[in-house]
Amino acid sequence: MPKFNLSKNFADNAHLQSLNKFFSIKSQKGVTMIEYALIASLVAVASIVILGTLGGDVSAIFTHIATTLAPAH
Repeated sequence: MPKFNLSKNFADNAHLQSLNKFFSIKSQKGVTMIEYALIASLVAVASIVILGTLGGDVSAIFTHIATTLAPAH
């Protein structure tokens, strides 16, 4: 009875086959590059949204601290 080896290569091949439905990618380097680009773009979008949302609040806090610590004339 033959034994099936469900190793990392099997998972990689299944991953590549699922991506080949949408892209004609033949090497793992291309797949990895696309995955890293998607992750980087998601991090960039999340950073922009968070900084845009909290930017005004952080600015108000620093303004309050600066006026509190400013020497009285």
